[in-house]
Parts: sequence; C-alpha cells; structure tokens
Amino acid sequence: MSQAPLKDKIPPHNIEAEKATLGAILINPEAKDTVVMYLRPDDFYKNSHKTIFKAILDLSEKGENIDILTVVQQLRNIGRLDDCGGASYVSSLSSEVPSSANVEYYSKIVQENSIRRGLIKISGEIALRAFDDTTETASVLEKTEKLIFEIIEKRSTSKYKSIKELLPDAMEAIQKLINSKDSCTGIPSGFKDLDKKTNGFQKSEFIVIGARPSVGKTALALTMAANIAIRHKIPVGFFSLEMSEQAIMQRLISSEARVDSEHIRSGLVSEIHLSKIHDAAGDIYEAPLYLTSVSDLKILDLRALSRKLIRDHGVKIIFVDYLTMIQAENKTIPRHEQIAEISRSLKTLARELDIPIVVLSQVKREAEKKEPTLADLRESGSIEQDADLVIFLHREKTGDDTKPDNTGAIETAVIIAKQRNGPIGDIKMVFIPKYTRFESSDKSEN
Repeated sequence: MSQAPLKDKIPPHNIEAEKATLGAILINPEAKDTVVMYLRPDDFYKNSHKTIFKAILDLSEKGENIDILTVVQQLRNIGRLDDCGGASYVSSLSSEVPSSANVEYYSKIVQENSIRRGLIKISGEIALRAFDDTTETASVLEKTEKLIFEIIEKRSTSKYKSIKELLPDAMEAIQKLINSKDSCTGIPSGFKDLDKKTNGFQKSEFIVIGARPSVGKTALALTMAANIAIRHKIPVGFFSLEMSEQAIMQRLISSEARVDSEHIRSGLVSEIHLSKIHDAAGDIYEAPLYLTSVSDLKILDLRALSRKLIRDHGVKIIFVDYLTMIQAENKTIPRHEQIAEISRSLKTLARELDIPIVVLSQVKREAEKKEPTLADLRESGSIEQDADLVIFLHREKTGDDTKPDNTGAIETAVIIAKQRNGPIGDIKMVFIPKYTRFESSDKSEN
C-alpha cells in the first residue's frame, strides 16, 4: 500500500482533545494550573483555540475570574471573538467534557501532537542545512542537536511534591547513614579529610576546582577519578580538552604504579618498575573509567556525550579538564558572556543528569601571591555564582620555587572556598610531581 507524499499529509493534531482541554478550564478555572504545566498557546493546532487559551491566560494574569462570559468579553475586547467562532462556539466548549477530572490526560494529548508537529518542522530545517554546502557539517550537527534538545525540554514539566511524599525517602536515607556509620553520602573523592567536609561529591552539584597552571589541577582530578573508578568501582567519565588520551593514560599509570613519569616517557624503566606498571595496568584495566580527548569540545557535544556515557555505562560522575577551553555556541558575544553561558549550561546539565560534574578552571595570576578567592576565578563571575562547591589548590612560594620534602612531595593547601550545603576551610595534601599524584598528608590514608 503506497503512502501519500509527506507534503500532502495533515500535521498531527487532535481537535477533540483541544476542545476538551479548554472546556475543562471553562468548567473549572483551577484546571488551568494543570494545563499550563504542559501547554502554551502555540501548542494548540487550531488558531481559534490558540487565541482562546491566550485570552484565558491574560485573564488569569490580571487576576480576573475565568468563565464563559469573561472569556467571551476578553475576546471581544481584543477584536478576536468572531475569529474564534463567536460566543456560541466558546460556550459550546464547556459541553465537550462532563468534568475537569481528566484535564491532565487531555493536555498531554495536545502536547504530544505539538511535539510531533515541531519535529516535522525542524526536519525541514535540518534538511535545508544538510543540503547547504557552505555550512560546516559540525555546525549542522550542533544546530540539529540544539533544535531537538529544545523539543525534548518541551516535554519536561515542573511538579511539586508534598512533605508526606518526600519524608519517607529522607528518613530512609538517614537510616542508611546511621546503619553504615559512614558520613559520605555522595561519591567519595578518595581523600578522607576532604570527604569529611563535603560528605562526598553530591548528585546534581556543579563543582569547580581552581588553580594556577602547574599547581596540579589535572593531577588532582585524575587522582580522584582513579580513586572513584579503581577503588570504589563507580563509573567515571573524564573529558580532557588539552591532553591526549595517551598522555592521560601515561599519567594514570605513573600515578597508580608510583613509577616516575619521566622514566615511563623515556622508556628507562627497571624490571621492578616494569612489574609495578603491569600490576597497576591490571587494576586500571578493570576500572569503569571512560576518557574523551577533544580539543575543541562544544557544550552541546559535552551534553550529548555525557548522556551517552550515562545511558551506555551508567556513569555517576563526570570530570571536565577544563572549563575555559569549552567552546561556546555563540562566539560573537564577549568572552565573559561565553564563559557565563558555559557555566550555566554545566550547572543545568548536572541537575538534568542528576550527577556531580567536576570542572577544572584557571584562576587569575594575582592568586600566585596569595590564597585564591572566589573573585580570582578567571573570565566570569558567573562561575562562582553557579558553582555549588569551589575548591582551590594553593602552594606558598619560597624563593624561586616551592619547598618539597625529602621524598619530593610538595605540601599543597586544598581550600574549600564555597560550599552551599557544608562548611568551608582548608585541608593539607601533598603533591608528588614525579608521579603526578596527590596524596593525603596523613600517611595512614595512602
């Protein structure tokens, strides 16, 4: 059986559901509060229904009663009553449904058809862009994902929960903590002193680790990622925008094997060290750690890859190295606005995916002479505003360089400068340059 050409098909719609939705509001004005969780005027297919729903919303905004008479008068005032079929048509809507009990069901039907029409519309736009040889393929993909994401967002609805619904889950979580005797409610970083202050990295949190270059941001992030994936078997995603996958792997092997990274790079490895490397490689091989190395990663790519990591591998935490290297969608706006857009997107992504996202960021040069503060985060004040947890790394300068101990370990301050749901303060750790690894200053933890 041959199908009719797409151009001859009528766009998806359900007039009966649209009438029932509007009729439910005219019967019971309180039904409007349910409808607006799913619909806006443009979601209706029939123009007259768009206008009627807009009139209902306008009345609501003015604090006026909503019924047949007031809606008819509002349409008359804006000169659209005849376009909507007159007072008789508006009145007839109230007879479409016996009650407003099923208004949510009717609203969902209208919404689903609106989404389908949206998909049909953007498919035409995507086709035109795909045929345009002057547009880069990457740009076409980016715009396509953005258009589809906007439609996906259309399905999301804001709903409230009563205390009665929330309390059982809260009490169950508290009881689990009591039974486990473990204060770490989130994902453990692997550093006990840090986890005591943060209770671990929490779901939906946007976490920033800031430092000057060469202080150890990447080393700390990799050490944490290894702790989480290797020792706790929690799936981790790690995005690197400045290092190759091979470079990351060499760092990881050096850190886990505790073999000098310079020896690994030069190939000057003893038999003892080679044995350590093989042992570490075995542990790393079994770890649920997923690396992505892209130098020009865009925020839309990051969002898409993050969703894929969660869908395919159940990733529970994501690290991004580092924030200011992420490409903004709109490069024509000032740089500080681009960073603000990226920062907001990362915070939104953490909430959407319900996982912690840990992002590395550089701080201003002035922070070399003092302990960094929130104001030292580079290029945009929105980072400090958006972040739920901000951690700085800082090492005091003594002469021309930092002062290592006799093992080569350099004491480093880990400063919790901001934490929405916990205390701030300093923690001492040590950085071991030859292993590119952080360890607790308390040797019993290592």
